Amino acid sequence: MPPAKTSYVCLPCRASYKQPFGERARERACPRCAEPLIHVGSAFAAPRRRDVAGWRTLSVLLHAGIRFHKSCCSGPGYRPRTLPEVRERLVHARRTGRPAAEVLVQPEF
Repeated sequence: MPPAKTSYVCLPCRASYKQPFGERARERACPRCAEPLIHVGSAFAAPRRRDVAGWRTLSVLLHAGIRFHKSCCSGPGYRPRTLPEVRERLVHARRTGRPAAEVLVQPEF
């Protein structure tokens, strides 16, 4: 049986790659620009390359430490898909003093 694959992304190139996970803990480089790839998890669905707003939203999530790993019985849970959703949640996080990563993954706040 082949090894399980998981997703990695390159934010500058707006590209997603499926690669084997777990063999060796090595840093993976983008085949286009040689920048380090970010491990995003096996439940990740990349936005289209021309969807600039989708990639900006993804960038905010990844920089907040949010990834797209499957849990035992379901997918990764709620993740905001648009910039207005992200902005609204970040404002709420600042007002309440809660961590941004916590507020970004809540379905309702």
